[in-house]
Amino acid sequence: MPLFRQDRDPLGWCLLVVAAFQALVLWRLGTPTRYYFDEIHYVPAALKLLELIPANREHPLFGKEVIAALIHLLGDRPLAWRLGPALFGGLGLLAFSRLVWLVSLRRRATILATILLATNFMWFVQSRIAMLDMISAGLCMVGLWQFAAAWRARRTGIARLHLFGSGLALGLSLGAKWSGAPALAVPGLAFLVMRVAETGPAFIGKRGAGPIKGVSFVEAVLWLGLLPLAVYWATYIPAMFYPHHAIAPLGVVEQHELMVRLQDSVKKPHPYKTYWYQWVLNLRGIWYLFENVDGAHRGIVMIGNPLAMLAGLAAFFWGLWAAAFRRRRDVLFFAVLYALCVAMWIFNGKPVQFYYHYLLPGAFLMAILALALDALWDRRDRWRLVPRGVFGLSLALFLLFYPIISGWPLPFKDAYNFWMWLPTWR
Repeated sequence: MPLFRQDRDPLGWCLLVVAAFQALVLWRLGTPTRYYFDEIHYVPAALKLLELIPANREHPLFGKEVIAALIHLLGDRPLAWRLGPALFGGLGLLAFSRLVWLVSLRRRATILATILLATNFMWFVQSRIAMLDMISAGLCMVGLWQFAAAWRARRTGIARLHLFGSGLALGLSLGAKWSGAPALAVPGLAFLVMRVAETGPAFIGKRGAGPIKGVSFVEAVLWLGLLPLAVYWATYIPAMFYPHHAIAPLGVVEQHELMVRLQDSVKKPHPYKTYWYQWVLNLRGIWYLFENVDGAHRGIVMIGNPLAMLAGLAAFFWGLWAAAFRRRRDVLFFAVLYALCVAMWIFNGKPVQFYYHYLLPGAFLMAILALALDALWDRRDRWRLVPRGVFGLSLALFLLFYPIISGWPLPFKDAYNFWMWLPTWR
């Protein structure tokens, strides 16, 4: 079929998917018309930032700066609160699609991955709430995309532009929230690994070596290491002008000691506290909203697509096999991203963790699932039905669950029982 000719860039199809996703995210974005879930923390913090008043000091500033800028432009109203995460959700989905294409050069897998992420519930729900996570995740995807584009670039000058874009996006992503830190280190680590594989011990000084021709190891450190750190620290500039508790321009250590202390101080039991293995198995979500608001009873639950997330977990183990025995470097890339992002929360000492911390790992899982489905798609035995079934049912589940992940008016209070398939989802 022409749609799935593997040698053709699927940009047009991916743009259509992203446009449909963005339209669905923006539709009724102002409902509910008041704060819900963690908006009670981040929107007031953004409003105080406009007045240079310290607030929500346990998190970096850039995500709140985005929300504050849109409030300044559009006024203090729900559309302004949520427009930043909504737009970064669409941008992140586009960046994800370009990343999958540039890493795999597999047209069908790229289209499947884009649709799977758009319908994995998590990316949609988090794009419609004024929190920091989608701003950080969207920029993380942009940074990874730009690194992959630099790797594929045929001219050194173009590669340098992409590396600059990667460093800029990675720094801003970290400046929104620390959740994506392991993924942000991957471009630099990937460059180092590929460089050593080509040059051996002389990876620092050897001229003309890869993985990006014309870009030395020292220059890569500049674009992928020093630039992101400089951009990250620049996001704190507004806090350097606080009338009280201002951040010193050179107070890097003190500021981060304070932030770590504040994050570790949250030890009070929370009804939605979860652990990484519950995220992986999609056992426990979060009710962002469940009450009568704006003239109707509404619910917004943060869970993963019941089929796609579990099928993705099976695909991850296939990915380890494919990387080891089929030398699938594209699968390995996303498997490493997934494993690093999950490992951060396994070994993180943060006492209270939530399912939305699985946002980035869940996205990388969709790339692995798409590559696994693509590998099965052209088989001529009974396995050929599996990828079509998984993809079709995952899309159908998104449509089925749409009312309870979008705040659609429920016909009666107990209607949510229709979607609560597991007792732990309640």
